[in-house]
Amino acid sequence: MSHNSFGKNLIFTSFGESHGSVIGCVLDGFPPGMMITVDEIKKELIRRATGKSRHTSQRKEKDDVQIVSGVFEGKTTGHPIALLIENTDARSKDYSNIAEQFRPGHADYSYWHKYGIRDYRGGGRSSARETTVRVAAGALAKKWLKSHCGLEVSAWLSQLGSIELNRGDVHLRDSNPFFTGEVSRTKELELYMDQLRKSGDSVGARINAEAINVPKGLGEPVYGKLDAELALAMMSINASKGVEIGAGFESVSQAGSEHRDEIVGGEFLSNHAGGILAGVSTGQPITLSVAFKPTSSLRIPCRSENIHGQAVEVITTGRHDPCVGIRAVPIVEAMMALVLMDHVLRHRAQNN
Repeated sequence: MSHNSFGKNLIFTSFGESHGSVIGCVLDGFPPGMMITVDEIKKELIRRATGKSRHTSQRKEKDDVQIVSGVFEGKTTGHPIALLIENTDARSKDYSNIAEQFRPGHADYSYWHKYGIRDYRGGGRSSARETTVRVAAGALAKKWLKSHCGLEVSAWLSQLGSIELNRGDVHLRDSNPFFTGEVSRTKELELYMDQLRKSGDSVGARINAEAINVPKGLGEPVYGKLDAELALAMMSINASKGVEIGAGFESVSQAGSEHRDEIVGGEFLSNHAGGILAGVSTGQPITLSVAFKPTSSLRIPCRSENIHGQAVEVITTGRHDPCVGIRAVPIVEAMMALVLMDHVLRHRAQNN
Protein backbone atom coordinates (compact mmCIF):
# COMPACT_ATOMS: atom_id res chain seq x y z
CA MET A 1 0.00 0.00 0.00
CA SER A 2 1.08 3.57 -0.63
CA HIS A 3 -0.58 4.88 2.56
CA ASN A 4 -1.98 8.10 1.18
CA SER A 5 -5.10 7.48 3.29
CA PHE A 6 -5.88 7.30 6.98
CA GLY A 7 -8.92 6.65 9.15
CA LYS A 8 -11.38 3.77 9.46
CA ASN A 9 -14.95 5.11 9.34
CA LEU A 10 -13.91 8.57 8.17
CA ILE A 11 -11.30 7.95 5.50
CA PHE A 12 -9.14 10.82 4.28
CA THR A 13 -7.05 10.47 1.11
CA SER A 14 -4.84 13.20 -0.34
CA PHE A 15 -3.15 13.56 -3.71
CA GLY A 16 -0.99 16.02 -5.61
CA GLU A 17 2.44 17.60 -5.38
CA SER A 18 3.87 20.99 -4.47
CA HIS A 19 4.34 22.11 -8.08
CA GLY A 20 1.73 19.97 -9.81
CA SER A 21 -1.36 21.50 -11.38
CA VAL A 22 -3.62 20.75 -8.39
CA ILE A 23 -3.69 19.24 -4.95
CA GLY A 24 -6.77 17.59 -3.54
CA CYS A 25 -8.38 15.14 -1.18
CA VAL A 26 -11.31 12.79 -0.80
CA LEU A 27 -13.13 12.53 2.53
CA ASP A 28 -15.18 9.33 2.56
CA GLY A 29 -17.64 8.36 5.27
CA PHE A 30 -18.66 11.89 6.22
CA PRO A 31 -22.25 11.88 7.55
CA PRO A 32 -25.00 13.50 5.48
CA GLY A 33 -26.97 16.63 6.22
CA MET A 34 -24.35 19.12 7.41
CA MET A 35 -24.35 22.55 5.79
CA ILE A 36 -20.92 23.58 4.47
CA THR A 37 -19.71 26.46 2.33
CA VAL A 38 -16.54 27.18 0.43
CA ASP A 39 -16.04 30.28 2.58
CA GLU A 40 -15.95 28.20 5.76
CA ILE A 41 -13.19 26.04 4.31
CA LYS A 42 -11.35 29.05 2.91
CA LYS A 43 -11.29 30.63 6.37
CA GLU A 44 -9.18 27.74 7.67
CA LEU A 45 -6.95 27.75 4.58
CA ILE A 46 -6.15 31.42 5.12
CA ARG A 47 -4.86 30.57 8.59
CA ARG A 48 -2.39 28.06 7.13
CA ALA A 49 -1.40 30.11 4.07
CA THR A 50 2.09 31.36 3.28
CA GLY A 51 2.91 34.92 2.29
CA LYS A 52 0.80 36.56 5.01
CA SER A 53 3.82 37.99 6.83
CA ARG A 54 7.57 38.36 6.28
CA HIS A 55 8.14 35.50 8.72
CA THR A 56 6.91 32.77 6.37
CA SER A 57 7.56 31.64 2.82
CA GLN A 58 6.52 34.31 0.31
CA ARG A 59 4.75 31.81 -1.92
CA LYS A 60 1.25 33.27 -2.33
CA GLU A 61 -1.37 30.77 -3.37
CA LYS A 62 -5.00 31.72 -3.94
CA ASP A 63 -6.16 28.50 -2.25
CA ASP A 64 -9.59 28.73 -3.84
CA VAL A 65 -11.10 25.37 -2.94
CA GLN A 66 -13.56 23.58 -5.22
CA ILE A 67 -16.08 21.13 -3.79
CA VAL A 68 -16.50 18.72 -6.69
CA SER A 69 -18.58 15.97 -5.06
CA GLY A 70 -20.37 14.95 -1.89
CA VAL A 71 -22.26 18.22 -1.37
CA PHE A 72 -25.66 19.06 -2.83
CA GLU A 73 -27.59 22.27 -2.25
CA GLY A 74 -25.05 23.19 0.40
CA LYS A 75 -25.40 19.97 2.42
CA THR A 76 -23.17 16.92 2.70
CA THR A 77 -24.80 13.92 1.04
CA GLY A 78 -23.02 11.04 2.77
CA HIS A 79 -21.07 10.30 -0.40
CA PRO A 80 -17.33 10.94 -0.85
CA ILE A 81 -16.48 14.64 -0.56
CA ALA A 82 -13.80 15.61 -3.07
CA LEU A 83 -11.94 18.91 -2.68
CA LEU A 84 -9.62 20.44 -5.28
CA ILE A 85 -7.20 23.36 -4.95
CA GLU A 86 -5.24 24.73 -7.89
CA ASN A 87 -1.54 25.54 -7.51
CA THR A 88 -1.21 29.09 -8.85
CA ASP A 89 2.17 30.35 -7.60
CA ALA A 90 4.67 27.54 -8.12
CA ARG A 91 8.15 28.52 -9.36
CA SER A 92 9.74 25.27 -10.48
CA LYS A 93 12.81 27.00 -11.94
CA ASP A 94 13.95 27.80 -8.39
CA TYR A 95 14.74 24.11 -7.97
CA SER A 96 16.43 23.29 -11.28
CA ASN A 97 19.90 23.48 -9.74
CA ILE A 98 19.12 20.71 -7.25
CA ALA A 99 17.49 18.32 -9.72
CA GLU A 100 20.30 15.80 -9.20
CA GLN A 101 21.42 16.86 -5.72
CA PHE A 102 20.32 15.61 -2.32
CA ARG A 103 19.46 18.37 0.14
CA PRO A 104 20.53 17.20 3.62
CA GLY A 105 17.62 16.91 5.99
CA HIS A 106 15.09 16.74 3.17
CA ALA A 107 13.19 13.87 1.52
CA ASP A 108 15.45 13.92 -1.56
CA TYR A 109 17.77 11.12 -0.47
CA SER A 110 15.16 8.75 0.97
CA TYR A 111 12.64 9.26 -1.86
CA TRP A 112 15.31 8.62 -4.50
CA HIS A 113 16.36 5.37 -2.87
CA LYS A 114 12.76 4.24 -2.40
CA TYR A 115 11.35 5.07 -5.84
CA GLY A 116 14.35 5.64 -8.11
CA ILE A 117 12.71 8.89 -9.20
CA ARG A 118 11.69 12.09 -7.40
CA ASP A 119 9.87 15.31 -8.12
CA TYR A 120 12.50 17.85 -7.11
CA ARG A 121 10.17 20.84 -7.66
CA GLY A 122 9.55 22.11 -4.17
CA GLY A 123 9.91 18.62 -2.75
CA GLY A 124 6.97 17.17 -4.66
CA ARG A 125 4.84 15.01 -2.39
CA SER A 126 7.03 15.73 0.65
CA SER A 127 6.21 19.44 0.53
CA ALA A 128 4.11 21.07 3.24
CA ARG A 129 1.88 22.18 0.37
CA GLU A 130 0.15 18.80 0.75
CA THR A 131 -1.07 19.81 4.20
CA THR A 132 -3.35 22.43 2.63
CA VAL A 133 -5.96 19.79 1.84
CA ARG A 134 -5.67 18.34 5.34
CA VAL A 135 -6.69 21.74 6.69
CA ALA A 136 -9.54 21.90 4.15
CA ALA A 137 -10.89 18.53 5.29
CA GLY A 138 -10.24 19.48 8.90
CA ALA A 139 -12.57 22.45 8.51
CA LEU A 140 -15.44 20.02 7.91
CA ALA A 141 -14.43 17.77 10.81
CA LYS A 142 -14.13 20.70 13.23
CA LYS A 143 -17.60 21.96 12.33
CA TRP A 144 -19.17 18.49 12.66
CA LEU A 145 -17.53 17.82 16.03
CA LYS A 146 -18.65 21.15 17.46
CA SER A 147 -22.24 20.79 16.24
CA HIS A 148 -22.67 17.13 17.25
CA CYS A 149 -20.53 16.85 20.39
CA GLY A 150 -19.69 20.37 21.44
CA LEU A 151 -16.08 19.27 20.95
CA GLU A 152 -13.59 22.01 20.08
CA VAL A 153 -9.95 21.74 19.05
CA SER A 154 -7.36 24.49 19.42
CA ALA A 155 -3.59 24.68 19.02
CA TRP A 156 -0.99 27.36 19.68
CA LEU A 157 2.74 28.05 19.44
CA SER A 158 4.42 27.10 22.73
CA GLN A 159 8.07 27.42 21.70
CA LEU A 160 9.95 29.12 18.85
CA GLY A 161 13.60 28.10 18.78
CA SER A 162 14.88 28.82 22.28
CA ILE A 163 11.96 31.09 23.18
CA GLU A 164 9.37 29.37 25.37
CA LEU A 165 5.86 30.79 25.41
CA ASN A 166 3.01 30.50 27.85
CA ARG A 167 -0.46 29.57 26.69
CA GLY A 168 -1.83 33.08 27.21
CA ASP A 169 -5.24 33.76 25.71
CA VAL A 170 -5.65 31.08 23.04
CA HIS A 171 -8.57 32.98 21.55
CA LEU A 172 -6.08 35.65 20.43
CA ARG A 173 -3.77 33.24 18.57
CA ASP A 174 -5.08 34.25 15.15
CA SER A 175 -4.49 37.94 15.82
CA ASN A 176 -0.72 37.67 15.18
CA PRO A 177 1.53 35.84 12.69
CA PHE A 178 2.89 33.47 15.34
CA PHE A 179 -0.33 31.83 16.60
CA THR A 180 0.60 32.72 20.17
CA GLY A 181 -1.77 33.62 22.96
CA GLU A 182 1.00 35.74 24.49
CA VAL A 183 0.36 38.63 22.16
CA SER A 184 2.48 40.96 24.29
CA ARG A 185 5.57 39.04 23.12
CA THR A 186 4.89 39.41 19.40
CA LYS A 187 7.56 42.11 18.99
CA GLU A 188 10.12 39.86 20.66
CA LEU A 189 9.26 37.06 18.25
CA GLU A 190 9.41 39.39 15.24
CA LEU A 191 12.90 40.60 16.20
CA TYR A 192 14.05 37.02 16.67
CA MET A 193 12.71 35.99 13.26
CA ASP A 194 14.17 39.04 11.51
CA GLN A 195 17.63 38.19 12.84
CA LEU A 196 17.17 34.55 11.90
CA ARG A 197 16.09 35.38 8.35
CA LYS A 198 19.09 37.67 7.83
CA SER A 199 21.42 34.88 8.95
CA GLY A 200 19.92 32.51 6.37
CA ASP A 201 19.35 29.84 9.02
CA SER A 202 16.22 28.27 10.51
CA VAL A 203 14.83 26.96 13.81
CA GLY A 204 12.26 24.50 15.01
CA ALA A 205 9.04 25.01 16.92
CA ARG A 206 6.76 23.32 19.40
CA ILE A 207 2.99 23.33 19.03
CA ASN A 208 0.61 22.49 21.87
CA ALA A 209 -2.97 21.41 21.23
CA GLU A 210 -6.08 20.69 23.24
CA ALA A 211 -9.50 19.20 22.58
CA ILE A 212 -12.29 20.05 25.04
CA ASN A 213 -15.74 18.52 25.59
CA VAL A 214 -14.43 15.16 24.41
CA PRO A 215 -16.92 12.29 24.85
CA LYS A 216 -15.86 9.49 27.18
CA GLY A 217 -15.03 6.15 25.62
CA LEU A 218 -13.35 7.14 22.35
CA GLY A 219 -10.53 4.83 21.31
CA GLU A 220 -10.13 1.13 20.71
CA PRO A 221 -7.78 -1.10 22.70
CA VAL A 222 -5.30 -2.51 21.87
CA TYR A 223 -4.27 -1.53 18.33
CA GLY A 224 -6.65 1.36 17.83
CA LYS A 225 -5.69 3.39 20.88
CA LEU A 226 -6.75 7.00 20.60
CA ASP A 227 -3.40 8.37 21.75
CA ALA A 228 -1.54 6.08 19.36
CA GLU A 229 -3.61 7.23 16.39
CA LEU A 230 -3.27 10.88 17.39
CA ALA A 231 0.51 10.41 17.59
CA LEU A 232 0.50 8.73 14.16
CA ALA A 233 -1.48 11.64 12.71
CA MET A 234 0.89 14.22 14.18
CA MET A 235 3.99 12.36 13.01
CA SER A 236 2.55 12.30 9.49
CA ILE A 237 2.83 16.10 9.33
CA ASN A 238 5.91 17.34 7.48
CA ALA A 239 8.93 18.11 9.71
CA SER A 240 7.38 16.67 12.90
CA LYS A 241 9.95 14.83 15.02
CA GLY A 242 8.24 14.17 18.33
CA VAL A 243 4.83 13.90 20.01
CA GLU A 244 3.83 14.01 23.67
CA ILE A 245 0.44 13.10 25.12
CA GLY A 246 -0.37 14.70 28.45
CA ALA A 247 2.71 14.92 30.67
CA GLY A 248 4.69 13.14 27.96
CA PHE A 249 8.39 12.86 28.69
CA GLU A 250 7.95 14.74 31.96
CA SER A 251 6.27 11.61 33.30
CA VAL A 252 9.72 9.97 33.40
CA SER A 253 10.76 12.11 36.37
CA GLN A 254 7.36 12.10 38.06
CA ALA A 255 6.60 9.77 40.95
CA GLY A 256 3.69 7.44 40.43
CA SER A 257 1.84 9.10 43.28
CA GLU A 258 2.14 12.41 41.39
CA HIS A 259 1.48 11.17 37.86
CA ARG A 260 -1.70 9.21 38.54
CA ASP A 261 -4.77 11.39 38.23
CA GLU A 262 -6.83 10.97 41.40
CA ILE A 263 -10.62 10.96 41.18
CA VAL A 264 -12.74 12.63 43.85
CA GLY A 265 -16.49 13.08 43.59
CA GLY A 266 -16.46 12.00 39.97
CA GLU A 267 -13.84 14.61 39.04
CA PHE A 268 -10.18 14.17 38.14
CA LEU A 269 -7.83 16.28 40.25
CA SER A 270 -5.17 16.46 37.51
CA ASN A 271 -4.66 15.49 33.88
CA HIS A 272 -1.19 14.05 33.48
CA ALA A 273 -2.71 11.35 31.25
CA GLY A 274 -3.75 13.98 28.72
CA GLY A 275 -7.39 12.85 28.73
CA ILE A 276 -6.63 9.30 27.60
CA LEU A 277 -6.27 6.16 29.74
CA ALA A 278 -5.38 2.79 28.21
CA GLY A 279 -6.01 4.29 24.79
CA VAL A 280 -9.57 5.42 25.62
CA SER A 281 -10.76 8.99 26.31
CA THR A 282 -11.80 9.87 29.86
CA GLY A 283 -13.83 12.98 29.02
CA GLN A 284 -11.06 15.26 30.22
CA PRO A 285 -9.40 17.65 27.77
CA ILE A 286 -7.07 15.81 25.42
CA THR A 287 -3.68 17.52 25.46
CA LEU A 288 -0.73 16.92 23.20
CA SER A 289 2.45 18.60 22.02
CA VAL A 290 4.32 18.29 18.72
CA ALA A 291 7.96 19.15 18.00
CA PHE A 292 8.89 20.39 14.52
CA LYS A 293 12.46 20.38 13.24
CA PRO A 294 14.21 23.38 11.65
CA THR A 295 13.54 23.96 7.96
CA SER A 296 15.99 21.96 5.83
CA SER A 297 16.06 24.20 2.74
CA LEU A 298 18.69 26.88 3.43
CA ARG A 299 20.83 29.25 1.42
CA ILE A 300 23.78 28.45 3.72
CA PRO A 301 26.13 26.13 1.76
CA CYS A 302 26.44 22.54 2.98
CA ARG A 303 28.09 19.30 1.85
CA SER A 304 26.16 16.50 0.22
CA GLU A 305 26.14 14.14 -2.77
CA ASN A 306 24.30 13.94 -6.08
CA ILE A 307 22.48 10.97 -7.58
CA HIS A 308 25.80 9.78 -9.08
CA GLY A 309 27.50 9.62 -5.69
CA GLN A 310 29.68 12.66 -6.36
CA ALA A 311 30.41 15.23 -3.67
CA VAL A 312 28.55 18.51 -4.16
CA GLU A 313 27.92 21.77 -2.35
CA VAL A 314 24.20 22.44 -1.92
CA ILE A 315 22.65 25.89 -1.71
CA THR A 316 18.86 25.99 -1.75
CA THR A 317 17.24 29.03 -3.32
CA GLY A 318 13.54 29.81 -3.63
CA ARG A 319 10.93 30.72 -1.01
CA HIS A 320 11.11 28.91 2.31
CA ASP A 321 9.93 29.29 5.88
CA PRO A 322 12.68 30.13 8.41
CA CYS A 323 10.46 28.21 10.84
CA VAL A 324 8.01 25.84 9.21
CA GLY A 325 6.52 24.95 12.59
CA ILE A 326 4.75 28.29 12.94
CA ARG A 327 2.26 27.45 10.21
CA ALA A 328 1.71 23.98 11.68
CA VAL A 329 -0.87 25.26 14.17
CA PRO A 330 -3.94 24.89 11.88
CA ILE A 331 -2.51 21.63 10.52
CA VAL A 332 -2.24 20.13 13.99
CA GLU A 333 -5.81 21.24 14.68
CA ALA A 334 -7.03 19.66 11.44
CA MET A 335 -5.32 16.32 12.05
CA MET A 336 -6.57 16.20 15.63
CA ALA A 337 -10.14 16.92 14.49
CA LEU A 338 -10.05 14.30 11.73
CA VAL A 339 -8.81 11.60 14.11
CA LEU A 340 -11.34 12.50 16.80
CA MET A 341 -14.23 12.57 14.35
CA ASP A 342 -13.20 9.18 12.99
CA HIS A 343 -13.21 7.79 16.55
CA VAL A 344 -16.59 9.34 17.35
CA LEU A 345 -18.05 7.59 14.29
CA ARG A 346 -16.31 4.31 15.19
CA HIS A 347 -17.56 4.51 18.77
CA ARG A 348 -21.14 5.11 17.63
CA ALA A 349 -20.95 2.24 15.17
CA GLN A 350 -19.90 -0.25 17.86
CA ASN A 351 -21.65 1.11 20.94
CA ASN A 352 -24.59 3.06 19.46
